[in-house]
Amino acid sequence: MDQTEQQFLNDLDKKLWSSADKLRSSLDAAVYKHAVLGLIFLKYVSDAFEERRAELEAHFRDKDHDYYLGDDQALIREELEVRDYYTEKNVFWVPELARWKTLQDNAKLPIGSEITIRNGKKTQYKITSVGRLIDDALDAIEKENPKLKGVLNKTYASLQLEAAKLGELIDLVATIPFQHATLGAKDILGHVYEYFLGQFALAEGKKGGQYYTPKAIVSLIVEMLQPWKGRVYDPAMGSGGFFVQSENFIEAHDAQGSASVAGGRTPGATQGKLGNISVYGQESNPTTWRLAAMNMAIRGIDFNFGKEPGNSFTNDKHPDLRADFVMANPPFNMKEWWDAKLDGDPRWQYGTPPKNNANFAWLQHMLYHLAPNGSLALLLANGSMSSNTSGEGEIRKNLLENDRVECMVALPGQLFTNTQIPACIWFLTKNKGQGRSSVAEGRMPGETKKAIRHSRATAMDGGSTGNAGAISSEGRNPGFRDRSGEVLFIDARNTGYMKDRVLRDFKPEDIRSIADTYLAWKSEEQTLKVGDEIVQYEDKAGFCKSVSLDDIKQHDYVLTPGRYVGAVEEEDGGEPFAEKMARLTGQLKEQFEQSGRLEADIKKNLVGLGYEL
Repeated sequence: MDQTEQQFLNDLDKKLWSSADKLRSSLDAAVYKHAVLGLIFLKYVSDAFEERRAELEAHFRDKDHDYYLGDDQALIREELEVRDYYTEKNVFWVPELARWKTLQDNAKLPIGSEITIRNGKKTQYKITSVGRLIDDALDAIEKENPKLKGVLNKTYASLQLEAAKLGELIDLVATIPFQHATLGAKDILGHVYEYFLGQFALAEGKKGGQYYTPKAIVSLIVEMLQPWKGRVYDPAMGSGGFFVQSENFIEAHDAQGSASVAGGRTPGATQGKLGNISVYGQESNPTTWRLAAMNMAIRGIDFNFGKEPGNSFTNDKHPDLRADFVMANPPFNMKEWWDAKLDGDPRWQYGTPPKNNANFAWLQHMLYHLAPNGSLALLLANGSMSSNTSGEGEIRKNLLENDRVECMVALPGQLFTNTQIPACIWFLTKNKGQGRSSVAEGRMPGETKKAIRHSRATAMDGGSTGNAGAISSEGRNPGFRDRSGEVLFIDARNTGYMKDRVLRDFKPEDIRSIADTYLAWKSEEQTLKVGDEIVQYEDKAGFCKSVSLDDIKQHDYVLTPGRYVGAVEEEDGGEPFAEKMARLTGQLKEQFEQSGRLEADIKKNLVGLGYEL
């Protein structure tokens, strides 16, 4: 995306949010977000429909096109209502009641008015309220598009927002252009949707973090894992930020060839293309599950989130899935998670997690769903790196002894909207040997074409695929060296900048520095080519260090990066130590003397006021 496009989107963001926030009145942000995001989604599907409709009409009137219909206006109007023309291009079919023009033109009509709707035949629709009109529009879309069944939040009729303000909100969303000189409806509406999710997360504070992970962290994890192709899974998906950023990553590589969003490059990897990743997710909160489904639909990302929301521990929607990339930001230190039926669960391969803290339950659940050559990234509270409570130390020891931990990244504070708990990122893998999984043409090493057909059929039926990622010599990639018995520690606590008084953020160069360090460390000869630049990994005091398992054992399997990377060496300016100490002690003596004089003056002034110490 060039600077002009980005500026256009940034200006649009601010204008829309400012106006939408004014219309919120006293309505709670947690409720209002569904009203706004639902309308943005409705605007998107309608705009995409109208975009395809305009394209079809041009074809129908073009003598050189296969769809040419001549000058028969009635026939053209009839053909424009044939749903197959839309579904063949993966465009949602939008019945007339749900089209944006119908909504905007009739939202301010008096209650009791009747409008004519044409869907093959004419019907009369009676307006009982603006909220009911929107609910019925969403319901009509769900009925015509089975994939959206149960996804849309049809609660506008019960919304505590006066009809006039709801009408103004419709007019505001209508100002979002669905076309730009170089941007399409998906780019614009998708960007606005993501921006609003972030703004609502800020407005909701702690609750907002339940469905939104800051873009800086999501971008960092995606840049480090580099999900080119294969199965991508998030068992605590929130609004689906990791999936969106994975798509952005692939699009950037597709456009730039070898340069990633942050400038990195997967050693030896081939360029990815949209459609080469399959998205699997799970979310227990019904409203958040709907937000994620809309987030995918608005971008045209095919997804499998199960048929309904569910608890990843007790109601796993993808029990047989073995994913190539697993990414998640689950709730930190979750206490109420245990269920008696989880006792002896096959997922607890490295030890039963404590019943009052789900950190290592999430980690082992994700590792269980990881393909043999897959990569995993998980955000957890810093305590997970050193805690020995209720067997957590033993689980961490077993993970290390089985060589599952690849990299630990300590993050700076104030990155999250919902917590000040210090956090870290765990990177794990089941195979640190030379190479990575081969997913050429969508096939895992050792997976037959027959297995692929079965896998695709299973996914289309709403099921999950298993046995993915069998290890094969054909899948070896000389781009990755053998890292067995090694763990990379990165201390990024001093990285980033304060974008306001409360929140910290990463600049692209911050993400590039961390990601390139990790990718160079994994690469053959520990060398990474980024464009014309060569990045050579080396230990850097205060920032990164490659540590052997034997050294980690000596630290009782504690994984805190600060313990291993050491402190930054400070420049002494060439001043001899003895001279420096003499100068500093002289300065300290002067300061003590000045302190004594100030103390005497203060006592004297207090006596003058009638107070004596």
